Amino acid sequence: MPRMTRRAMRLGMLVVGAAAVTACTLGPDPERPVTAAQTADAFVHQSPAADRPAVDAWWEGFGDAHTAELVRLALERNTDLQGAVARVLEAEASLRRASGARWPQVDYSGTASRQKTSFVLPDIGRRSVYSTTLNADLGVSYVVDLFGKLKRTQQTAWASLLAEEAAAEAVQHAVVAQVVRARVQTATLERGLEITRGIRASWERTLATTERRYRSGLATAVDLYLARENLSSAQAAEVAFAAGLEQARHALDVLVGRRPGTGPPLPGTLAELPDLEPIPAGLPAELLDRRPDLRQAEAQLAAATYGVGIALADLYPSLTLTGSFGVTADSLSDLVSSETVVYNAVAGLVGPLFTGGQRRAEVEAARARVDQATAAYAGAVLNALREVEDALVASTSTVEQLEFTRRRVEEARSADRLARQRYQRGVDTLLQVLETERRLRNAEEALLNIKAAVWNARIDLYLALGGDWAPVSGTPGPPAATDAIARADIPTNQTPG
Repeated sequence: MPRMTRRAMRLGMLVVGAAAVTACTLGPDPERPVTAAQTADAFVHQSPAADRPAVDAWWEGFGDAHTAELVRLALERNTDLQGAVARVLEAEASLRRASGARWPQVDYSGTASRQKTSFVLPDIGRRSVYSTTLNADLGVSYVVDLFGKLKRTQQTAWASLLAEEAAAEAVQHAVVAQVVRARVQTATLERGLEITRGIRASWERTLATTERRYRSGLATAVDLYLARENLSSAQAAEVAFAAGLEQARHALDVLVGRRPGTGPPLPGTLAELPDLEPIPAGLPAELLDRRPDLRQAEAQLAAATYGVGIALADLYPSLTLTGSFGVTADSLSDLVSSETVVYNAVAGLVGPLFTGGQRRAEVEAARARVDQATAAYAGAVLNALREVEDALVASTSTVEQLEFTRRRVEEARSADRLARQRYQRGVDTLLQVLETERRLRNAEEALLNIKAAVWNARIDLYLALGGDWAPVSGTPGPPAATDAIARADIPTNQTPG
């Protein structure tokens, strides 16, 4: 290699090294705002402290194998979840792109041309000249991150990746909740259809009794019309329940990623929920840190904070180093000759002189985005605390309502049975039977609804807590492959991809 070439390469390396050493990073680093989660000692409506149960997946705490299988299918096939995973992959690619921008960019080129030039010389005539040109070049460009713009851009991409991963986890929780709720709705409608069929059969028997009594002169025409009307009402309710049940099954099929109407039949009842374990005493933040929506809001705040550094760096000049090294020859044999070596090195410094205040305005806008993200995070924490407290209240109250409603159904069933017996003996009128039957139907519907409410309250509690209340193990983060290329001080020893 010629001496001039070696000197040029050494000079370029010295310039790059000096620029890297003297570079600084502008802008603030993200910090978690102080919120109500840090100032509260414990949840207001929690039970006394107890050991934390070890539950791998919160939906397994329902103790229903059919529900667990539906959730497994949804996690594998749900289209919303697949879209969320694709957005995480896109964010990973954006991080790799931002990381690659901090490294020298190397490219190569090679050309070969053959040219014929034709011209006329005086007294000689037309002549032609042939020429061959061969070029091989290696180019290097490097943007010196003098004020940390590229580093802040990479950190922004890192925070955006964390936000997308938290969003994907939130979608997973939402999909699981939808599956469990759909399972509850399906079981509720199946049980409601069973009850409606029983009511219809009962009114068929009552109508037969009324018709016999009418023919015997023991019942009026009004009794006959009312019996027929109630039978028609029960038949219409049965059709409505059947249609609602089919629609609920279709919705469940879509959630688990299969064609509507192709799912296998499920049991018409749900297992009784196990007793709710008490939430252990401790700071709410310890549990809420696992909520994916809060982690997403915090990552978005970090991304906005890094954006201030990017805007500040745009106020200052940027330094770009470029160089190329290659050979230009007329034949292949000359390509290896030192005489055909060509190179150049350029250092370009470009900075704003007058932009009409645009760049200063962008800095102010970036800081305003930080304020917005801070307020959004604090609001999300408050909303999370409210959801936990509401879910705790609902979990307790629905269980208590369930006990009272069961007692209501037992009493209404006894009253209805006695009223029908008295009507058949001619002691009571049909109106009394209609009233007791109406009360029984309302009580049974209330029991169905409150059972569903118990399940939904448990789902709400798990969602509010970000899962069960098993111990938090470490800080949530990206997969290992991503973690290797992105850290908080993102990173100075990263290898280019």
